[in-house]
Amino acid sequence: MYTSFFGLHEKPFAITPDPRYLYLSERHAEALAHLLYGINEAGGFIQLTGEVGTGKTTIIRSLLEQLPEHADVALILNPRITPAEFLLTICEELGVPVPEPGRGSVKSLMDLLGHHLLASHAKGRRVVLIVDEAQNLSAQTLEQVRLLTNLETATTKLLQIILIGQPELRDLLGRPELRQLAQRITGRYHLSPLTPNETIGYIKHRLRVAGSTGEVFTLGGLRETHRLSHGIPRIINVISDRALLGAFTREEHRVTGALVRDAAGEVYGRPIPAPWIKWGTIAAVVAGLLMVGAGTWTFLTRTSGETAAVAEVPSGANVAGTRATGHADPQPTPSSSSAAPSNSGAAAPPTVTTTAAVPPLSREPIDQLLVRHGNATTTEAALVRLFALWGATYDPTRGKGCDQASQQGLECLFQKGSWAQLRTLNRPAILTLTDDLGRTHQVLLTGLTDDAATLDLGSTPQRVAISAVSRYWFGDFLLLWRPPLAQAKALGPGARGADVRWLRESLRSVQGLPPGSSRNDFYDSELTQLVQDFQRQHRLAIDGVAGVQTQIVLDTMLNATGSPTIVGPVSGS
Repeated sequence: MYTSFFGLHEKPFAITPDPRYLYLSERHAEALAHLLYGINEAGGFIQLTGEVGTGKTTIIRSLLEQLPEHADVALILNPRITPAEFLLTICEELGVPVPEPGRGSVKSLMDLLGHHLLASHAKGRRVVLIVDEAQNLSAQTLEQVRLLTNLETATTKLLQIILIGQPELRDLLGRPELRQLAQRITGRYHLSPLTPNETIGYIKHRLRVAGSTGEVFTLGGLRETHRLSHGIPRIINVISDRALLGAFTREEHRVTGALVRDAAGEVYGRPIPAPWIKWGTIAAVVAGLLMVGAGTWTFLTRTSGETAAVAEVPSGANVAGTRATGHADPQPTPSSSSAAPSNSGAAAPPTVTTTAAVPPLSREPIDQLLVRHGNATTTEAALVRLFALWGATYDPTRGKGCDQASQQGLECLFQKGSWAQLRTLNRPAILTLTDDLGRTHQVLLTGLTDDAATLDLGSTPQRVAISAVSRYWFGDFLLLWRPPLAQAKALGPGARGADVRWLRESLRSVQGLPPGSSRNDFYDSELTQLVQDFQRQHRLAIDGVAGVQTQIVLDTMLNATGSPTIVGPVSGS
């Protein structure tokens, strides 16, 4: 229906396992190599597992097309059968004649199969048994599979067995009663979902195979497809097919993020909100976790020369990896007000505004910038410069970066966010960029306008178009902040003390209200309403809890701690 509209000669996202469309991500290439090696060189068992829709069947179809000429294959697609039926199916697949009286006898079928395997070996042929959906094999049939490996000569296994299944297959083979079978598995491989970059490559690959000569999906559409499919190829296909149909019906030649969300809504049977709406609903939970565990994040545990290790805060739908997710997507409305109490025991740094000098827009492609400044995009190099902006010192040899920050009156905030959120938090941040080769780079963001970002790459600041950075940034950022309270913690209804009194006075001040009662140190319904109004104004999660993001934005409004900013100076009132 839409193929001619997009200049395609066929539908690119059919869910049938067409080997022409096999996209060899690093994981798929390794899996296929393992299987081909097993057929040509090894013996015994090979186990391939993966979640539903990760491309296991497509790999099998590709494997069958690449079989060496000396290989004979028995393919079983429905293993919910008895041991006798299992052996009979193998014989039928290999063309072994089975007399009618022996079709129900396990012994007769094993004897026939053994004679056939010996004859094939004498002819120099390899016999391969491939069992798809192997997690559905019964214990009795699995025992029969194990016995098949006893068919061997003094030097060679006569049958190569490939078991393919969902992750439950690993649990099944981990049972104590099946340990003899598990011990005979010579190769194990697990297919993980595609990474964000692989999802983009996967979609573009299938479009090219179908005849596309241009860019059909926008970058936002590609990223939304990954977010909503979680990198599962089958779901990518279904969502992408619906998105192309939606674009066709609207006569739009580019598939945007909004079109992808509409398509995903049809697939999942429910409306799919924009990501910042979802982030807003869980920002309070993330904020509380970050406040409690800020000093123990493992993101900054690497020593010099290592890649950053990050602590994971689950978001309900992870993308593979070790990155944290979940946040609000606010818009800033900076103002100023009275000073807040500074962190006890920590000397306030000099006031720093990182956007004082705005460099010209760089014409050098960002991928070339990252290569040219490779030594400055390590985690350690970025942290040294980030700490320096706060008048603090980071030493890679002294342990965790967040611990060093805490010792100097600072706290870490690491999560997945957006440009709008960075503008509201208004703090220098280390962005994790991933280039086309999958290498990660830690770059320090020191300035931000509506259309450009200023990056500190160790020498002259580089001002780069936001659209260019977005191609390599998938939302992960780390920033430092100086808690205005004596102890970094979230404040919520029912709390009592000087911190609550400060919160009330600060909120009334920034919102232009007259001072309240200086004796009111209880987090009551009035304060809850003040917090909600403040959160609503800045598009934070409206939960009435003054968590880390609320406190950072409030600190930006007060500008009492002399914090460095990226959007611009915050003048006092």
